[in-house]
Amino acid sequence: MSVDLSQILVVGVSTRALFNLEVENEIFQNQGIEAFRKYQLEKEDELLEPGTAFYLVKSLLELNRIANKRIVEVVVMSRNSPETGFRVLNSIDNHKLDISRVAFTGGEPLSPYIDAYDIDLFLSKDSIEVQRIIDSKKCAAAYLYAPPTDFDPKDTRVKIAFDADAVLFSEESEYRYKTEGMESFHKYEKEHEDDPLSEGPFANLLIKLSKIQEHLPKRIEYSPLRLAIVTARNAPSHKRVIKTLRKWNVYVDEVYFLGGLAKDKVLEAFGAHIFFDDQDTHLASASLVVPSGKVPYETNSPLNNLEKQ
Repeated sequence: MSVDLSQILVVGVSTRALFNLEVENEIFQNQGIEAFRKYQLEKEDELLEPGTAFYLVKSLLELNRIANKRIVEVVVMSRNSPETGFRVLNSIDNHKLDISRVAFTGGEPLSPYIDAYDIDLFLSKDSIEVQRIIDSKKCAAAYLYAPPTDFDPKDTRVKIAFDADAVLFSEESEYRYKTEGMESFHKYEKEHEDDPLSEGPFANLLIKLSKIQEHLPKRIEYSPLRLAIVTARNAPSHKRVIKTLRKWNVYVDEVYFLGGLAKDKVLEAFGAHIFFDDQDTHLASASLVVPSGKVPYETNSPLNNLEKQ
């Protein structure tokens, strides 16, 4: 029996993204698979602590209860074998996470299974796997930073924050800024204010999240799913962002045009369950206060080539 997931948000999350498995990963890297297997079997009934994506996953699954139907599915994806992954299954049950789909590939890459599970967003602490998925353009994907110390969501609503250029929108404008300077960037954006920005790697995810909001019982302004854009853009380049969202028929609850100011304080005030950005300079400080993920450039993209130079 096939299941139609076209109207459902499907999040694929690696075990290291969902739970804190850094000690276990270190054992695997330094002592090998047998030591890792032995450790996992000995600790099988020991509850795993939350990882970077835990509170996002937990709050997203809560939307199913609020909507009184399934609008979110989470797939736990792991290169563990079924045997070594049994501790993860126990922790999913103990944390009362409503997750029924799991992929244990026994050491094989996860990226070939993105289409099989209809994934819209993939979250992982494996940068190579994330890069493969970004290059394939199969779905949105992010490499997660370590979770902030003592992160405690202040709000029961789901709060997701995005950078603009090279995340929601294409890297074209950011490339112009980096190669031609701020004056050229602002001039071009002002002249092309009515032309929609091209879609970036997270555009389809934002569009789907906006549609998910429509299934929730409250008016969109009071939705338990809140979306924000936190960008270094400012006047006169700001209007093009809002006009693009209108043409995409996407409702975003909050937008912050910072004009180069640090993003961490705004993100902390917003209370993001996750923040997506393409630049380490922003993520280094943001990840200290909210869970954060890096959206890498495509391997052969102009921005990636510029960074290498």
